[in-house]
Amino acid sequence: MFVSLPSRNKPSIRWATPLLLVLLWAAFLWGLTRSQQMRSDLLLDWGVLSGVQPSWDAWRASIHDGSVLRLFTALFLHADWAHLLGNLVFLLIFGLPAERVMGAWRYLLLFLLGGATANLAAVLTVGATAPDQVIIGASGAVSAIIGAYLALFPGARLGVVLPLGLFLEFVRAPASLLIGIWALLQVVFAYIGPAFGAVAWSAHIAGFLFGVVYALFVRAAIARRLRKQKGY
Repeated sequence: MFVSLPSRNKPSIRWATPLLLVLLWAAFLWGLTRSQQMRSDLLLDWGVLSGVQPSWDAWRASIHDGSVLRLFTALFLHADWAHLLGNLVFLLIFGLPAERVMGAWRYLLLFLLGGATANLAAVLTVGATAPDQVIIGASGAVSAIIGAYLALFPGARLGVVLPLGLFLEFVRAPASLLIGIWALLQVVFAYIGPAFGAVAWSAHIAGFLFGVVYALFVRAAIARRLRKQKGY
């Protein structure tokens, strides 16, 4: 969709992805300084509760009391180190190239709106079988970034380290193949459920699809931005 052309212009500084990394780290470390009871209260106050019945009255009430903002604040809460680090790795890998072509503000909008959409999908799906569960984490937002990456760089290749016998081999595989496998696993897990913990796989799927649609919707604006940067 987009071709990287050589240019003498200095690349713009990518600050949105590092900012998100710092905020996610800071929120998690701040939570660790609280007592167990305070951490539990924090999750209840700022996380998203499943099982909410979708209705106009419920939406108006959530907007009036500000609880709708939980769809966004929940993105910055994580259950443990593994939960946080898993999101940070994928955010770093896919976020930096996505921000480079999209621009910082359009990229931040993708993170927030994609994450909120993913959380909303989790509220509606998880609540059907497990009401009153707290939904937290940036997985939905990261999934949106991965979806946007696939739409923006369909022909990109990513380095992968594979265990081959007693050795580790570094290979370059098409990003579309790797992301396609990742997306397929989200669909499979959404129906059979993982055996290693409660994960809102529906949020991952919704975030990914939002990212694809978002990237296709803003691709004309991104193309104009790239032409302007290169002086065309």
